[in-house]
Amino acid sequence: MLYLSAAFTVISVSALFFVLLTSLLELSVGMHSGYGLLRWTPSCLRQIGKPLKYQEVTEAEREALHLVHLPATSNVAENSPPETAVYKFAVNLSASLSPVIPGFPLIINSSPLTKAFKVNGLSGTDFEVVTSGKEQLDFETGPNIFDLQIYVKDDVGVTDLQVLTVQVTDVNEPPHFLGNLAKGLELYIAEGINPGFIYQVEAFDPEDTSRNIPLSYFLISPSKSFRMSASGTLFSTTEFDYEAGNNSHYLIVEVRDSQGLKVSTALQVNILNINDEIPRFTSPTRVYRIREELSPGTIVANITAEDPDDEGSTSCLLYSITTINNYFMINQLTGTIQVANRLDRDARELRQNPTISLEVLVKDRPQGGQENRIQITFIVEDINDNPATCIKFTFSIMVPERAAKGTQLLDLNKSCLDNDSEAPNNKFNFTTPSGVGSSSKFLQDPAGSGKIVLIGDLDYENPSNLASGNKYSIIIQVQDVAPPYYKTRARIGWVQATDKDFPQSSIVYSISSGGASLQQPNIFWINSKTGELQLVTKADHETTPTYILRIQATNSEDTSSVTVTVNILEENDEKPICTPNSSFLTIPVDLKVGTNIQNFKLTCTDLDSSPRSFRYSIGPGNVNNHFTFSPSAGSNVSHLLLASRFDYTGRFDKIWDYKLLVYITDDNLLSGWKKAKALVETGTVTLSIKVIPHPTTIITTTPRPRITYLIQRENMYSSSAWYVPFVITLGSMLLLGLLVSLIILLAKAIYRHCPCKARKDKKPLVKKEGMYRACYLCLFCLVCCTSLKGSSWAENQNNHVLAGFQWLEGSSGWRSRRKGRVGCLVPLAHSDP
Repeated sequence: MLYLSAAFTVISVSALFFVLLTSLLELSVGMHSGYGLLRWTPSCLRQIGKPLKYQEVTEAEREALHLVHLPATSNVAENSPPETAVYKFAVNLSASLSPVIPGFPLIINSSPLTKAFKVNGLSGTDFEVVTSGKEQLDFETGPNIFDLQIYVKDDVGVTDLQVLTVQVTDVNEPPHFLGNLAKGLELYIAEGINPGFIYQVEAFDPEDTSRNIPLSYFLISPSKSFRMSASGTLFSTTEFDYEAGNNSHYLIVEVRDSQGLKVSTALQVNILNINDEIPRFTSPTRVYRIREELSPGTIVANITAEDPDDEGSTSCLLYSITTINNYFMINQLTGTIQVANRLDRDARELRQNPTISLEVLVKDRPQGGQENRIQITFIVEDINDNPATCIKFTFSIMVPERAAKGTQLLDLNKSCLDNDSEAPNNKFNFTTPSGVGSSSKFLQDPAGSGKIVLIGDLDYENPSNLASGNKYSIIIQVQDVAPPYYKTRARIGWVQATDKDFPQSSIVYSISSGGASLQQPNIFWINSKTGELQLVTKADHETTPTYILRIQATNSEDTSSVTVTVNILEENDEKPICTPNSSFLTIPVDLKVGTNIQNFKLTCTDLDSSPRSFRYSIGPGNVNNHFTFSPSAGSNVSHLLLASRFDYTGRFDKIWDYKLLVYITDDNLLSGWKKAKALVETGTVTLSIKVIPHPTTIITTTPRPRITYLIQRENMYSSSAWYVPFVITLGSMLLLGLLVSLIILLAKAIYRHCPCKARKDKKPLVKKEGMYRACYLCLFCLVCCTSLKGSSWAENQNNHVLAGFQWLEGSSGWRSRRKGRVGCLVPLAHSDP
């Protein structure tokens, strides 16, 4: 009974403890009534300070599906990221253990309405409320308390609904930039503005809703061109120049609150290019020298400029000439200056002053904008475009017979002139006087001066003078001293016009067009009164074979014109021209005969001769005829060859520097009798050749400063002869390998067939000195035996008997017949010890 009482006491105490423990969660009163059991649930905990509320449930309801740990209250920090845990709860399944339908429990409603939360499943009965990230939880601007209605349902349709209250807690946040400033901002400022305010950076502290606490602003990236005040104002500290480069600046701005929290953003400041730079001229030339009589449209200058504001892109500059002139015009877009009208150095104002000054204006836009000016000068140079002419062509002079010798009879300079404005173009002289019998009577002194002097006897009664009728005719031509060497005009024809009206008026002839070229503006001349057409300069068939002239006849009332065609006949008047015209060559003293010297060749051309008409010859300087050309005729290309060796040791040659004058004549295709009559032209080429002696050769010349040529000779490997060292190396390796293999075979044969040692238990068969002789004899016999024709070791090993020896089966050598001893090959007479 005692043990039973003790057990009962223990059971009673345990039951009492269990009842007390369960009463904290649920207080059940086992009173029997018609309404079932009375249950007090934890929901009464929310009724703080209120009387307890009892619910009357049935037994079946006590076992139904319901949410555990709900209703409840939980906290979550503002600005929490998605999937942040808010509250964990469980589902108590019904007695039938029907599972929860997939997708449940879920939040079916909230107050206020929000999508910031969702329910995640941890297991079949455990769940968790987390943030969804669809809405930002902001303590300062949004609701702080959310009542979430969580609904659950199982397979049999049993449901439960509970409320979870979520409170949003405040977190100290860093400042925020206003608008798009948080994502970065690009700022644009014009170049050239004064340093000062650029932009006001604005930010706010979410915790400071009244905006009373100031924020601090800083520039993180150091910059010499910018600074920022503590209130966020961005200033420039320098004046920006777009053309100086560095047109974009990257700045990092940071803002901090009173708690030290900070945030930063990027500012990119771009410098805008404005039209603030004047164009700059880039053409370096300021003074241009041009020839007169250039045809209109000829480009004589190219003015270029650039706009620093348009650097890196195509500039659109406009050019103009501000100086009033009649001679030049400028392309407005390109700046090229062209001849607008005739430039006659010998007429009007250009004869007095050949300098033309122009001011060129360039601007970067038609109206306004920037502009620049430059002064350029053109100097018109005179050319020999006017032949010498005389106001009188026929002179008649009466000379008394007693006139003294040396008397000047006529000075043609007083009647002739050259209209060119500058020397030597306006200079002229006279040809040697010609005439029958006049050479002994008259002379031009000095030559070419045009002064005719009496040098002979003028006795009127002199028979020689009587035979000539005491009249002498002298013909003298006047000509220019500068190219193109105009001479007295040559008559080529005449033009005649008639006027049928009465009374007839005088007719004036002129050349209205044609008869000119760029090099020679005036090739033909017409007598304005008689219509005689003359050639005033030398015509070139190769340049212009045909001239078409338009001759105009004019009287006081009418004008008529006619076309005249002048054909220039071909003549061999062009010299051969060769390239190179001169050259310097060096050759070694031991150069082989027939070698082309430094691959030198002449390539010649002639405008009026065939390539096969050239003939080559070397004039002065080819001492001892060491040099020649091949081919010497019949080709326009010829090579310089060494014709004979140099001999300085025998004193036959003494010249080390040769100066050759090469003649190229275009008469190769002419026969002998034609050469005497034909006009032949000859071109020249100058060659300087230096012979390089051996280093030991002493040049017997007068010492003087000169260039010393040092020739080093050394064996050089040619890449084309790669196979030579390869074959030598390969052959050497093969021979070396063969030699080594033979030595190895010989050593093996000696070791195998002549083991000159006695067994441990026996004495040597011969003496030591005899043993070596036997080994040599063994080697000799072995060589002789192996060389026997038709014999082999395998066929004769049983019956081979040579000089008293026999081969023993299974042995490694020869054995003597006596006593069967194994040893070296030795004669039988020496086999006994």
